Amino acid sequence: MIAPSILARILERKRQEVAHARAERPLAAVMRLAGRAAPPRSLTDAVHRDPGAPMRVIAEIKRASPSAGPIRPGADPAAIAREYAAAGAAAISVLTDVEFFDGDLGFLAQVRALPETAALPLLRKDFLIDEYQVVEARAAGADAVLLIVAALDDATLRDLLVAAHDLGLEALVEVHDEAEADRAVAAGAELIGVNHRDLATFTIDLSLTGRLAARLPARTVLVGESGIRGADDVARLAADGAHAVLVGEALMRAPSPGAALRALLGGPGRSAEWRRRSRSAA
Repeated sequence: MIAPSILARILERKRQEVAHARAERPLAAVMRLAGRAAPPRSLTDAVHRDPGAPMRVIAEIKRASPSAGPIRPGADPAAIAREYAAAGAAAISVLTDVEFFDGDLGFLAQVRALPETAALPLLRKDFLIDEYQVVEARAAGADAVLLIVAALDDATLRDLLVAAHDLGLEALVEVHDEAEADRAVAAGAELIGVNHRDLATFTIDLSLTGRLAARLPARTVLVGESGIRGADDVARLAADGAHAVLVGEALMRAPSPGAALRALLGGPGRSAEWRRRSRSAA
């Protein structure tokens, strides 16, 4: 994740982008496009797992980030998506922020058009602050959106959850600590992503998923995010109550993101060699 100061810059940029987009194309026009989109696929169903069942992976297309810099410059979203689909991804997350993550809203449409991803839910990963962006996501082919509690007040979080549900979309609500988890539950979130990276110190604490799992309602579908480097980490999070993990940078830095995903799903003991290969390729 990113520092609070960078988050503030991103959110200011998002306000500018939304204002510009509304001026260029009114919400009613985007709503018409959203209404013509194919029926959405359920991200919750895709990542939910019964106890003892294999972990699910939301594989992410992420070309850069403010903290990591370039990760896989110029990567073709369609090519990466094909690899992920063939390797067993339960869903695909697509970074759509242009300025800070080298993404694009058009990447969603590219991935959605592939026959290989026809059955996979697509998550729009961005900094959503306005209903307009939720409708954009639906029009572009997304099945779900990311809502970051740290970026939203309680009223806006609730409003965006309602906007998503009204369009048939699901929302993965991202939290960083106990207080944010409580806010997510109060807003009605049932699909919650636990970001293990502290926003202020950048340290990773994989135990956070287990701590939050103990305080969240039993119906919650939990997704572990950040700091996941190998199959051993996946096994730990499964034991802590996660249904799935969201992994981007580690896969995108690997020589073959698809092969890295297969190794991630391969179980404990296969992660050491994969981490070595990822480091040598970085």
